[in-house]
Amino acid sequence: MDKLYVSEDGLVKLKEELAACKARRMEVAAIIEHARGFGDLRENADYHAAKEEQAMLHARIRDLEDKVARAVTIDDQEIDTSKVYLGATVRVLNKKTKKEFSYTLVSPVEADMEHGKISVRSPVGEALLGKSVGEVAVANVPAGAIEFEVLDITR
Repeated sequence: MDKLYVSEDGLVKLKEELAACKARRMEVAAIIEHARGFGDLRENADYHAAKEEQAMLHARIRDLEDKVARAVTIDDQEIDTSKVYLGATVRVLNKKTKKEFSYTLVSPVEADMEHGKISVRSPVGEALLGKSVGEVAVANVPAGAIEFEVLDITR
């Protein structure tokens, strides 16, 4: 069983989603019971939709329970913060476009591009890991190689 490194905030979010899914599971069970009262289940769209949702919820719950069980939170005190690490916020300069970007490197389960959170397993995340301020990371993305200069590393 592989460890899943997550931030404290990421673990809280996983646990909250798990609790919400479990609560929804009870609601779906009630919907299924109610839909059974409508008679013939072969042509009961409400029943079939609820059963499908129930199956998807069970799969998501199993997935979340697995992730929570494997989760190991990161302790910033034990990390060399002079290099890019899981949980760090990194300000970089795209050497080609001369544009600056800020990314927070997170585990794959916490990745959220809308909020600047990239997975350490993404091409950019992998390229940045272990780099120090002033170093250049080369990310091999589908569009080609992109060079990023590390400008700043923060928690």
